[in-house]
Amino acid sequence: MPRFRGGSDDGADQQIDISPLIDCVFILLIFFIVTTTFIEEAGVQVEKPEAAAATTANESTTVTLHLTAKGDVLLDGRNVGVRGVRAEVKRALREDSEAPVVVQADADAPTRLLVQVVDEARLAGAEKVSLTARKPSA
Repeated sequence: MPRFRGGSDDGADQQIDISPLIDCVFILLIFFIVTTTFIEEAGVQVEKPEAAAATTANESTTVTLHLTAKGDVLLDGRNVGVRGVRAEVKRALREDSEAPVVVQADADAPTRLLVQVVDEARLAGAEKVSLTARKPSA
């Protein structure tokens, strides 16, 4: 089977067959599309309250606590409850003493629970405890 198309051997009208190369590129494209991983935010979906001074935080070094509308306190997808907040925050602060604690509370979460979680984080030694909120839509 000849490598080049064309009927003459004089080299005037020879072309390279690139269809195997195109097939290989499409196979690689399909492989990379199938094996791509998508980043999903850990935790639960909470409806954040709006605040005019809302800013973004660096999540790689923060301790993020999620408060649900049902009154659950979650850390890394585990329900730790109010009593487990102090121990979990102390453990996280041993690894990085400057790590801020972020409380991501649902808009319908009980305020009493929010205050208890912030108090437990402060008693654990966290100097920076903040709340998350949504920026108001224009």
